Formats: sequence, structure tokens, C-alpha cells
Amino acid sequence: MPRFKLVIEYDGTPFVGWQSQKNGRSVQEVVENAISRFSGERRRIQCAGRTDAGVHATHQVAHLDLDRDWRPDTVRDAINAHMKPEPVAVLAAERTSDGFNARTSAVQRHYRYRILNRRAPAALERQIAWHVPWALDADRMHEAAQTLLGLHDFTTFRASECQASGPIRTLERLDVEREGEVILVWASARSFLHSQVRSMVGTLAQAGAGRWSVAEVRRALDARSRAACGPLAPPQGLALVGVDYPAASGH
Repeated sequence: MPRFKLVIEYDGTPFVGWQSQKNGRSVQEVVENAISRFSGERRRIQCAGRTDAGVHATHQVAHLDLDRDWRPDTVRDAINAHMKPEPVAVLAAERTSDGFNARTSAVQRHYRYRILNRRAPAALERQIAWHVPWALDADRMHEAAQTLLGLHDFTTFRASECQASGPIRTLERLDVEREGEVILVWASARSFLHSQVRSMVGTLAQAGAGRWSVAEVRRALDARSRAACGPLAPPQGLALVGVDYPAASGH
């Protein structure tokens, strides 16, 4: 059975998240329905990162098995044709090996969080950024972010409904930079806990506003308590922007 790797982008605003749920429409449901309509096959697809309600993706990865060995560009174009006018698009499709799994084969996931830091409210970016009207010091946020790098118990930044087997993760990158009125937070790890990035961003914003010291951010991590976390940053600023796979595997 041929297996295809899909690279997908979507605006998460109208969805309950990636994963199919009973309480609303999901990105997974939209993609699977389009696959069914073009191929006549009802297939479940697996993705690299199950984004939450309102979270976007510029580079989500999923894999799909079909009975027929379609041309990859046909798979891409046919799925897109059947998803219109949903804010979801398959950017690329390619044949891959049976051993490739979008979730378990991934070795690194990359997220970007976007903060619009200005007094005036967002007009064009209200669905893709967190508007923070008070001044934030991006350099101070970056300094605080570096105290969270490495292997830690991230219970403080873990949502209560997280289904991961444990809170231990290795955070490879957490960089904060300013580009004019926009502050970007870049986070990379093999895997993340539920709401981990949004929790860390909300805490770093406390440091950026001068309400917390850099040392207090580190103490929040060391507390291993959800009660020690800063306010949760809203979902619309977050996007999954990349997924890495082993180069030797050819994926």
C-alpha cells in the first residue's frame, strides 16, 4: 500500500484543533473528507504535532496510505480541490517508505510564537498574533528564555489535561527577537507537552514587562507546579513551522 508524506498549512482559527473531536470541526476531519472524496477511500491520517484550537501551521506533516499508487502531485492537487474553501492547503506530497511515520519518525519540532507589541490594537493580524499593548523588553525575555533550555521537568508549563506519559522534555531552542513592532519566540524540541510553548511565552512576557525577574522565571520552572506558571498566552500567536526527520531515512 503506497504511503505519502503530506506537508500541510492551515489557519487554525475556525477549528477545534488538528485532531478529530466531537465538539466541532477539526483540520484532520477536513483533510480526511477531501481524501475520501477524491480517492473513494476512507483513510485516517497521522500528523507530526496535534495543534490545539486556534493554533496555526505553516509546515504540519502527515502521512497517508492509499490503495492506488497515485502521482504525488495528483494527490496534492486533488486534496486541495476538495478542501475549498477551507483555510487548509497541502503544500507538497511525496511518496515515502512504509517505515516513515509523521509522528514517531520526527526528531525535532519547531514552533513560532508571534506577539504584536504596540499600543494600537491589531487590525490585520488579530488572528495570527497576541496583541500586547504594554512595552515588552525582548532582550530580557530572551535572557529569561535561556534559563529554560535543556533537559527538565516541565510540569510548570504543562496543561492539566496533558496526556503525555511524563513531564520530562529537552528544550533545544527558545529564542526571542524583536522585528519592529513584532516579537517572535522560536521554540524547538523533539516533542512538547500540551500548551508548553504558550505557557512559556506567557511567563516570558511577565519578564518582558518587568513584572518578573529572570531568576523568577527559572524558579517557576524549578517549582514543578502549574500554579507557578505565568498567564497562558492565547492560541492565535502560535504556529507549527517545521518538523525535522533523520536525513539518512530519505524523508
